[in-house]
Amino acid sequence: MIKEVCVENFTNVPKAIAAGARRIELNDNLPAGGTTVSRGVMAATTQYAHDHDVSVVAMIRPRGGNFVYSDTELKIMETDLFVAQELGVDAVTFGALTPAGWLDEEAMTNLIAAAGGATVVMHMAFDAIPEDQQPAAIDWLVEHGVERILTHGGPLDQPIESTLPHLAELVRLAAGRIAILPGGGVTAENVAQVTAAAGVQEAHGTKIIAY
Repeated sequence: MIKEVCVENFTNVPKAIAAGARRIELNDNLPAGGTTVSRGVMAATTQYAHDHDVSVVAMIRPRGGNFVYSDTELKIMETDLFVAQELGVDAVTFGALTPAGWLDEEAMTNLIAAAGGATVVMHMAFDAIPEDQQPAAIDWLVEHGVERILTHGGPLDQPIESTLPHLAELVRLAAGRIAILPGGGVTAENVAQVTAAAGVQEAHGTKIIAY
């Protein structure tokens, strides 16, 4: 099982890796749901993680709040993606939506291109897409080369135990074409239950490993 540990800045990266993390999702400002770290933090984390055979996923998000971005914000995200690419980050995670709650297809296409071959992950913006549109969203993401979807399976104010049926349905819809990565409330105590119920071999969380 792959346990992806969500960390804020570099501070706890060595502790998380020492405790067994094999993949790090790197964020700033976790209380806002995670935003992009500085170039310096990204560089230091990537070098340290790679020295310990651990991969790094960089959050690409210019601010907290919703996922409807202005042209200026999208340019900022593109610049951050070029930095991540230059520094050798393994994967990047982002999501851009329209005011109606669908994928901002033009923005997503441009951001995927700016990722420059790094693994692309759709983050929890996916959960803001209406459930009846999520099957089509999965198809779109697959067609555009996105490799994982980080999802809680429902609103974050619901415990993940209550969203497990929908997570399992997303795994069924993905049909092996794209990975479904459960997150939001996954801990060292419930990760085995969550992954077994969803039918996956990886999960994401700030408390997924005790350190």
